[in-house]
Amino acid sequence: MTDYTISHPSPGAAVIAVTGTLNVVSARGFREAIGDAVDRAPGQRVVVDLAGVPTIDSSGLGALIGGLKAARAAGGDLRIAAANQQVITVLELTNLNRVLQPYPSVADGLGDAAGGPVAAESATAAGSAR
Repeated sequence: MTDYTISHPSPGAAVIAVTGTLNVVSARGFREAIGDAVDRAPGQRVVVDLAGVPTIDSSGLGALIGGLKAARAAGGDLRIAAANQQVITVLELTNLNRVLQPYPSVADGLGDAAGGPVAAESATAAGSAR
């Protein structure tokens, strides 16, 4: 099972920490988690923390690109952070690293949007909130 934890380190930012594989099984729930983060605060920077993601397939990539489009349509941005070498290799092979530049850490991905209190909520691959 793939889990998503959404935190809001500042009014202008959201972090989605993903734990588990991003694939055809989990992509729908992942898209919903990104959509929830974008809908709650349009115009914010959404950073997807991939430290807990061992592998990603084309469905996971599609969810990231869909999330990027949704975030930008709402006046914000989506960034990825802490990806392992397998994920980075997939991004490079598909040339998506040109659109989704991987940041070494969540703090780097947040950039000037970092700071402030953190509120968190969790969701599963099925997209249910806890």
